[in-house]
Amino acid sequence: MSAKLEKLKQALEQHLGAKLKSLTIALGEVSIEVAAADYVEVARALRDTAALGFDELIDLCGVDYSGYQGTACKPARRFAVVAQLLSIPHNWRLRLRVFAENDAFPVVASVTGVWNSANWYEREAFDLLGILFEGHEDLRRILTDYGFAGHPLRKDFPVSGHVEMCYDPDDGRVIYQPVSIAPRENIPHIRREESYGASAAGNNS
Repeated sequence: MSAKLEKLKQALEQHLGAKLKSLTIALGEVSIEVAAADYVEVARALRDTAALGFDELIDLCGVDYSGYQGTACKPARRFAVVAQLLSIPHNWRLRLRVFAENDAFPVVASVTGVWNSANWYEREAFDLLGILFEGHEDLRRILTDYGFAGHPLRKDFPVSGHVEMCYDPDDGRVIYQPVSIAPRENIPHIRREESYGASAAGNNS
């Protein structure tokens, strides 16, 4: 571990203390997890504490852990929000993760009051994963249109979707209708001739 990462680790433990559910260092990056109830308070501390100085949120996304098959143990909750933070004064980065407490109705507090740049990122996580951000002043879809059904980055969302758009010449407008593509499973097949590779082997002899 580099001296910079060790310094960041110590600063996080000193200023966040018991609010840290976990702190890990891997591949040269520091990741912390906090409880949903502490999320906004921790975000403010990360920004306002001079020893930490995370003045910029450079990315935020939602994660669906259903069907997770990673090397670590599977998280107890399904939906998480992950924020990538940058401290310009200290030139270090941090990954901040929080899990929604309810899998059926995932809600996490908005951090737009801490970092303005979270606005559209939280709208994207709401649109694609259905995570609600409490306190967000304009939480509406940003990539799919207003009539879209479901949240396309959820693991249980069908690849073909639920509806498709087409132009109706009789009505003179675009309409939605049920998906006409029958679901199927594509299994790749590799076909080789019986003598495949034989000529090359003969040339090398």
